[in-house]
Amino acid sequence: MTKIKLCGMMCETDIETANRLQPDLVGFVFAKKSRRYVTDETAAELRRALSDGIPAAGVFVNEEIAHVVKLLQLGIINVVQLHGNEDEDYLKELRKQTDAPIIRAFQIREREDIAKVRAFDANTKILLDAGSGDGMTFRWEWLKDADFDFYLAGGLTVENVAEAVRIYHPYGVDVSSGIETDGRKDIRKMEAFVSTVRKENDNA
Repeated sequence: MTKIKLCGMMCETDIETANRLQPDLVGFVFAKKSRRYVTDETAAELRRALSDGIPAAGVFVNEEIAHVVKLLQLGIINVVQLHGNEDEDYLKELRKQTDAPIIRAFQIREREDIAKVRAFDANTKILLDAGSGDGMTFRWEWLKDADFDFYLAGGLTVENVAEAVRIYHPYGVDVSSGIETDGRKDIRKMEAFVSTVRKENDNA
């Protein structure tokens, strides 16, 4: 069953909709260059409003480990999602300080990138993306080479997510721009996206 992650939560309305839709995971973006960036204080407020049964991932780009661990200890996030150049040494140090689940994002620009991901740490969840939150897709036919579990991100919308789930069977789908209108979360798109994925799960 493909899991659903709604990323880039920024305001109370986003959380209210997530509470109603009950995705498997939501995401708060702590990368300051992102237009979806939230401060620690805003994320804490949103976390307090989020249903207890929905875990939250913190999305980071080359963030100091101490900051990541602080957010975990405060209960603002439950999962770490890394989108920068974090290497094995970074991961080893992070694991010394927390046993929280880690999702590592990889940019897929050519078919050979799938093979490189395969050799990565098996204890880390993999997220495959085309860019850095820019809503672009890569050639999904390359996913046939992926003999490991992965989150699929990048360019997902209600129009194409059914195909992604039905044909490529990702462990999870991670959507942000695909459920937005004019840079803000769109309630109807969020509802339609979640409904579409769950329909495909039911038909599997």
